[in-house]
Amino acid sequence: MTRAVVFAYHDVGVRCLSVLLDAGVDIALVITHEDTVGDVIWFDSVAELAARHNIPTITPDDPNTDEIVAQISALAPDFIFSFYYKLMLKAPLLAIPKHGALNMHGSLLPYYRGRVPVNWAIIHGETLTGATLHYMTVKPDAGHIVAQTAVPILQNDTAGDVFRKVTCAAEITLHRVLPQLIDGTSTSQPQDLTLGGYFGGRRPEHGRIDWSQSATQIHNLIRAVAPPYPGAYTTLNAAELKLLRSRVIDNNTNKQAKSIFFCDNGGCYVQCAGGGTLQLFALEYAGVAIAPTQYLATFGTQKYTLD
Repeated sequence: MTRAVVFAYHDVGVRCLSVLLDAGVDIALVITHEDTVGDVIWFDSVAELAARHNIPTITPDDPNTDEIVAQISALAPDFIFSFYYKLMLKAPLLAIPKHGALNMHGSLLPYYRGRVPVNWAIIHGETLTGATLHYMTVKPDAGHIVAQTAVPILQNDTAGDVFRKVTCAAEITLHRVLPQLIDGTSTSQPQDLTLGGYFGGRRPEHGRIDWSQSATQIHNLIRAVAPPYPGAYTTLNAAELKLLRSRVIDNNTNKQAKSIFFCDNGGCYVQCAGGGTLQLFALEYAGVAIAPTQYLATFGTQKYTLD
């Protein structure tokens, strides 16, 4: 029987661990994370799935300690898998499995290597992303590609929408190639690391809107950080205004030097300094969600300059 040690978290972790269990792989150990206090937990739990299958589970702050390396080495796994696990696995861990250590990454490698690839792909206006199963090396997201599955990014998809598609793509990818990994007939191809690039993590403050940009660029930011992520925001009358859902309704040139926010009987809009107009569908003002029926009562018909 094929034996694996699995590092996993989040929905991708749950679905890919489920694929291994369905295939009868012996999961000797699961390494996952404690949920961070204060985070919005909108995804499934790897720890709960492991508990239902009586799989030993640990949640170390650092998986690369001598103690954990020795523990995993003693299990003699055929494979190590990493599915949306947040921490890097170093060389001593990667050297343990007989048939390699593999990671599931949420982009079409070599593009969008690094952190939060779904969010970055949307910010850059991509129309395609996916999931890639690849061998792990000390350099992150740089190993040979075993398989990948593409999914579309529609023009009004949020990061949550796309992440659900990527989760399905990850499950499909692993399910398709797992039999070949187990019987030793799978193949892999090196990445061309001159393509794509590395991207870092994002923080809530990265959601501040640059109003010199076009409606399309701002729309891409809004949907890339829409809930369950922290949201895109600006300041209006000294209070924080969050823009949580939008669409581009035209790409007309804006002859004004500033972006203008206004509401009428049809809703709220922004004429963007970089060109184009946004219609806004979900707003939060001064920490309170504002229903579309309340837009005109809240903001009136005054025009506001945004900068």
